[in-house]
Amino acid sequence: MSLQSTTALLLIFLLCFPFLALAQGRRSRVDIIVRGGTVVTMDAERHVIRNGAVAIRAGRIVAVGEQAEIDRKYIAPDVIDATGKVVIPGLINGHTHIPMTLFRGLADDMDLNEWLTKYIFPAEARNVTEDFVRAGTQLGLAEMIRGGTTTYCDMYYFEDAVADETERAGVRGILGETIIDFPVADNKTNAEAMAYTERYVKKWKGNRLITPAIAPHAPYTVSEEHLRAIRAFSNRTGAPIVIHVAETKKEVADITRDHGASPVTYLDRIGFLNDRVIAAHMVYPTEDELAILKRLNVGIVHNPQSNMKLASGVAPVPQMLAGDMSLGLGTDGAASNNDLNMWEEMDTAAKLHKVFTGDPRVVSAEQAFEMATIRGARALHMEHEIGSIERGKRADIVIVDQDSLNQTPFYNIYSDLVYSTKAADVRTVIIEGRVVMRDRRLQTLDENAIKQRARIFRERILRSLAPQGSQPSGN
Repeated sequence: MSLQSTTALLLIFLLCFPFLALAQGRRSRVDIIVRGGTVVTMDAERHVIRNGAVAIRAGRIVAVGEQAEIDRKYIAPDVIDATGKVVIPGLINGHTHIPMTLFRGLADDMDLNEWLTKYIFPAEARNVTEDFVRAGTQLGLAEMIRGGTTTYCDMYYFEDAVADETERAGVRGILGETIIDFPVADNKTNAEAMAYTERYVKKWKGNRLITPAIAPHAPYTVSEEHLRAIRAFSNRTGAPIVIHVAETKKEVADITRDHGASPVTYLDRIGFLNDRVIAAHMVYPTEDELAILKRLNVGIVHNPQSNMKLASGVAPVPQMLAGDMSLGLGTDGAASNNDLNMWEEMDTAAKLHKVFTGDPRVVSAEQAFEMATIRGARALHMEHEIGSIERGKRADIVIVDQDSLNQTPFYNIYSDLVYSTKAADVRTVIIEGRVVMRDRRLQTLDENAIKQRARIFRERILRSLAPQGSQPSGN
């Protein structure tokens, strides 16, 4: 290029630069723009925006709309191309015991009582330490991120360590320290457990990702006196309460025998239930009890696959949906599921209730997706922060491929998401405005190291359960 040509180009650039700068200056700077995909907002009107975009700044959604509109108003150093993909709110796993990933497949094909008393409680007594909890939590977090879960609600021991690993991985959690009326791994008495929980809640309260909670195991493993104390603790600290309720027929029979009322009625009678309670399973509430749960806005979490596997029963989900109750979906722990895959839970929830009721219209694909997003957020009492892609909400967003063989051809967005999409179709995950998986590569966790550590714990668990003098088995 000649000197004259170079000079002419430079002159043109200098003349145009003020106009380019002015045009750019009119656009607000954000951290991330996700553009070009089909945005399934799950807002009140259930807007689906073809060729949409989302602008993110400081962990919040600042705008959602058509791509051309977002491009005109915003500029970002990180622009994620979602063309040909679906952009959805992060999935919400409403009930887990995340460190129990290390017990995945340990004991299967038995009812809840036998599973707990003969296998899980002994395995926990011999193996659960803080190191165990950290390793299992990392394994569960990696699995959930890969499947597009951005928020989960947990109940286990050493929950402070669970919180630590969860924050480090950049995942959102409502994390409950277990209270149970017998000695367990982290606390041997109720007084120790309550003191631990006091410190734990104080430490994490106000954290942008972690909501510390208190988690009485169930009304059959925690006394009335201790349940009342837990409610008082929640009133004083504002901590959510996570609990199993009405999970099995045996539980209902035992509580009715011991307290003269079935579980929900009993808990209501002692003043335990309110809008900070998150009740898992809820398989056997009566019609009157559903009215109590609705009136008090108790969050309910349906766990279809775990309930099926343990033959616990089928929750009255169609009635709960008809009553517009705060109902979410959960996987339960990986020891009774055996994974943390919310795509499977959505698919199962829709199909289970169709066959159980004999009505193919109940629990539609859209309703199943609601239970894993905005209605699931209601169940955790967090619907004003998460569960939909709306301005002002936390930037928890998942980008899903839409061109895999199992998704081809495409007709209906909710049908495709619930009945066709798999965890492996999740491409990119953003939580609190931070990319924690990009193009299927985990950004905050070392997958190979996590799997290697989990295999070491497997050998320890097998040795701990082997009869004295024998060698551990299993390949």
